[in-house]
Amino acid sequence: MGQENVVSEGLFAEMESSPDGLSEQEAQERLASYGKNELTEHEKTTALKVFAGQFVNLIVWVLMAAGVISLVIGETIDFWVIMFTIAVVIILGFIQEYRAEKAMEALKSIVQPETTVIRDKRLRKILTVNVVPGDILVLETGDKVPADALIFETVALKIDESALTGESVPVGKVENESTFAGTQIVHGKCKALVTATGMSTKIGQIASLIQTKDEDTPLQVKITKLSLTLAFLAVLASGITFAIGLYIGAPFTDMLLISLALAVAAVPEGLPLTLTITLAYGMKKMAGHNAIIRKMLAVETLGSTTIICTDKTGTLTRNEMTVEKLFASETELEVTGSGYVPKGEFLKRGNNVNVKNDVTLLNLLRGITLCNNSAIEKKDDKWEVVGDPTEIALTVAAAKADLWKDELDKDYEMAEEIVFTSERKIMTTIHKTGIGYTSFTKGAPEFVLPECSVIEKNGERFPLTEKDREIILDKNLEFASSAYRVLAVACKEESAGDETDGFEKNMIFLGLVAMIDPPREEAREAVAMCRKAGIKVIMITGDNQETAKAIGRNIGLFDDKKGCGIYEDEKLLRIAEDCAVTGDELEELNDEEFDIIAENINVYARTMPEQKLRIVNALQKKGHIVAMTGDGVNDAPALKKADIGIAMGIKGTDVAKESSVMILQDDNFASIVEAVRGGRTIYNNIEKFITYLISRNLMLVILIMAGISLLGFELIPLLALQILFINMFNEIIPAVSLGLDPATDGIMSKPPRDPKENFLKKRNLFLVITLALAMGIASFLVFAMNDPASDTTMARTLTFATVVSMILFIPLAFRSLEKSLFSIGVFSNRLMIAGVTATFFATMSVMYIPKLNSAFGLIALSPSEWIVPVAVAFVTFLFAEGLKLLTPAAGKK
Repeated sequence: MGQENVVSEGLFAEMESSPDGLSEQEAQERLASYGKNELTEHEKTTALKVFAGQFVNLIVWVLMAAGVISLVIGETIDFWVIMFTIAVVIILGFIQEYRAEKAMEALKSIVQPETTVIRDKRLRKILTVNVVPGDILVLETGDKVPADALIFETVALKIDESALTGESVPVGKVENESTFAGTQIVHGKCKALVTATGMSTKIGQIASLIQTKDEDTPLQVKITKLSLTLAFLAVLASGITFAIGLYIGAPFTDMLLISLALAVAAVPEGLPLTLTITLAYGMKKMAGHNAIIRKMLAVETLGSTTIICTDKTGTLTRNEMTVEKLFASETELEVTGSGYVPKGEFLKRGNNVNVKNDVTLLNLLRGITLCNNSAIEKKDDKWEVVGDPTEIALTVAAAKADLWKDELDKDYEMAEEIVFTSERKIMTTIHKTGIGYTSFTKGAPEFVLPECSVIEKNGERFPLTEKDREIILDKNLEFASSAYRVLAVACKEESAGDETDGFEKNMIFLGLVAMIDPPREEAREAVAMCRKAGIKVIMITGDNQETAKAIGRNIGLFDDKKGCGIYEDEKLLRIAEDCAVTGDELEELNDEEFDIIAENINVYARTMPEQKLRIVNALQKKGHIVAMTGDGVNDAPALKKADIGIAMGIKGTDVAKESSVMILQDDNFASIVEAVRGGRTIYNNIEKFITYLISRNLMLVILIMAGISLLGFELIPLLALQILFINMFNEIIPAVSLGLDPATDGIMSKPPRDPKENFLKKRNLFLVITLALAMGIASFLVFAMNDPASDTTMARTLTFATVVSMILFIPLAFRSLEKSLFSIGVFSNRLMIAGVTATFFATMSVMYIPKLNSAFGLIALSPSEWIVPVAVAFVTFLFAEGLKLLTPAAGKK
């Protein structure tokens, strides 16, 4: 990206000597030196990479080897069937993964393409990528800051830095303070000197930290391990059989055919295809619930999540500040309604308040409307809002009393604004009226109240006494302890001839305004579902501790009265006894101390985004599968590190989205819980079809080995092409149907499974081996009892028909690995019924169309000859159902 961009004394000196900005020639030279003002990706996912990734599959390689062997020994039909199978698996996998990558690109927000700078003594709009160090930016409300810069001229400037810090409240800025790329001007304007561009900005430095190689998901690890095992068994079985055959003098070509048959029998050709379809379907279904999954193989990881670390604002809450209480004339008033819709009532002890007859209340509402830079407007029956969330809440509250800002502005012409800063914590606007000037001030009560000397009660004004102050401060404490954000409102009036300075001294106290960002209605239910599912929910927020704890209690996140652990260490007891930790307290703890309490904490308040990474590390060290939400640039490292990084789709930055596995389109916590349900369902379904496929393939291996061992190498129960057809075309649709099985009842009432748990856990392995033996022996008996020495083709056809008939019944048994089919409903998966039926009739074409049946070495059976194959298949189904019920529950693990 060129040499490092740093703030240098030379740049400042240059600005002072040349306030008219860079010349075009200087700008071009710096562009060549520093590079373009853009974030670069180390490795971008391309279509070619996605396509190449489909070949990293051992089952595909085993099939390729089988295809090569078929071609070498002259089995051309086998070769082309195998190649077709491989092509279907690869093409479908490529389409699904490439679609996922394209969906992610479509989610990226549109970056402001142009920026206003001063060059050659005049204002110019240039492409943002061409901004260079030394440029003078001219920024106004609504502009996105294109680069890191030093502010040297401001007018009532407020900047939304939530993209970097996660703090939802805009920050007031003054001269000689820095502003950063990716932030946005929400009020006022400024001029600033660019000090860093591109990857050298703060956002660029963070972006470079997250461009690391992704770790394999648990599903990738398991599938790789399973593929290795199956490939090893296929090669081993084929190799041993081939060696024994040659040793006893069997023809070389015959032994190759037999070995090929065994290799094909041992490998579930439909596994990659079924897995791809299952994951793709799961991704599509989750997208319908506002959860976009960027990486297909990560879908299943959601099902093993043990802890969800979530933001508060906009995720657990509505992100719509709402005024709920007022305190004026020593009276507490309730304001009904929530969000940014100006509908509600002012209530006092259950009775409506006539606002128009309450002079002090009118003055209070007038003050919060005029000392305000937000706006609300109704368009197409929908309310649109602009401005800071706190100020929008104030404007909406006044509108509920039919006081509208645009109308008040006509009578109270704005003369001056004294901007809010983090040091002053108050804001004042001065308005010109027909009789002079009126000012309105709002801010933190501890800053406003000391500057007041008069109080207004019921329309009359009195000196502000110590008792008045005590009452006001007590009410402020009461509101604050209930998680409300509290503002004090005051005013001052001067005649037309007086000076307009000193308006923030000796003011008239009007009242208090208490507001809150209300919890989402569905948040409590979602948190309760997580608790039932054994998933711990942790809130991480930049808000103060009391507000965070109150919201947490409101949604059932925790009950701090029950305590959060008993610690001998006084320091740990002080910090963790209320289940909440602040960012400052987190900094007090070393890693060993934090590890002790990490699992017991429910709320992290006043935290910096960088501290999220430490929280993730501590929880993962305890063996947890962690889902972490985030929206800012500084959240990116934690999102990357978490097992499931979840970026916010509405307020999330591009860097956060690029670092995540999942993107939440509605920023709603309930959507995360729904995605976890989907992840659990997907894992259960993968477990079902894997056990089904492996049992079917093991059955074929047992059948072939029994035939070779007991009847000799001349009498193979099934040919390689017949096995390949069964594996690919008879097993795929039932397996896919299992992969798309609806969620079972109670799926969110079980604790998260162990991520190290194998698909073939003890109980599943027992079911697979026992059922495969039963099906293999039954199929072999059908072959052996039909005189294969005299009529091999007839015996093979009956064996083929028996194996095919099993698809009518056996897949139904695998719809639940623990319960009987009849307890979950025979027809609840209509896709399976339709698919199995269609597959069976498609198979009939292979047996009854003359040219096809001769190519596959089969003959047409009469209706009566189907009785034995169908009966054997039905008996094995009953055996499978009984086996599930008789297998001890303790054997599940």
